[in-house]
Amino acid sequence: MDISVGLPNSVPGASGADLLTWARLAEEAGFASLSVGDRLVWPGTEPLLTLAAAAAATERIRLSLDVLIASARADVALLAAQTATLQHLSGGRLVLGVGAGGRSDDFEVSGTSFAGRGKRLDETLLALRSLWSSGTVGPALDQQPPVLIGGRTDAALERMARHGDGTVVVAPPAQFAARAAQARSVWEAARRDGQPKLVAYSYFALGSSAVELAEKQLLSYYAFMGPMASMFAGSALTSEDAVTAAVAAYQEAGADELVLVPCSSSPDQLTQLAKVVKDLG
Repeated sequence: MDISVGLPNSVPGASGADLLTWARLAEEAGFASLSVGDRLVWPGTEPLLTLAAAAAATERIRLSLDVLIASARADVALLAAQTATLQHLSGGRLVLGVGAGGRSDDFEVSGTSFAGRGKRLDETLLALRSLWSSGTVGPALDQQPPVLIGGRTDAALERMARHGDGTVVVAPPAQFAARAAQARSVWEAARRDGQPKLVAYSYFALGSSAVELAEKQLLSYYAFMGPMASMFAGSALTSEDAVTAAVAAYQEAGADELVLVPCSSSPDQLTQLAKVVKDLG
């Protein structure tokens, strides 16, 4: 199982220097990929631009959007050009995770409709594949980026089987295992070759203030979900032992990759995480 790390682009106040330091340290520590999240109505950095900066600061590490709210981006040709450019400039390191989105304000501010976002995402994915293949916009690609589909619904897994190469799941290990089995079943029913890539996603904070850091970030970030915000905050990995146990549990649950997403932008968080992961061998 690959172990990857999120950039703190969704942590309010994270500086450009923080993000570039994270990118460089993550590559030096041997993490498999750098992941960024996406929210429009939130004081974080835009994910495509953030990954472009990370691409310039690194050479080998994968660059993953987990996940981009593609259905809230009305100009699909522009999105195709942006993602093709990022794939080209990074030397083929982009992984494009997409989702339908769950916050109506992200759609309102972008001038798109919250209703019908799933259908619009299907159309966007078809258009992206077509535009990448034709080279109509952006640089010609020798290899298209792999596409992962996020979302908690059955429709998201069916979308993965039609358009994607795998799925991103934000859930504890036991729930991840059930979702992984469902993903494989849907994939097989669609008569897809091989197996879908299964990416797990978990939050972490380390050190003496770990619980406070996790609560401050996640209760705010997921406030729109009401009581479920406390579930996200409570599930964060807030000790080295918790990280170690989670790595073993997600591997047992069948994850191909585990993305550990920070609740703080302090580079010391990444240093501590890298030590834990290194000790796992």
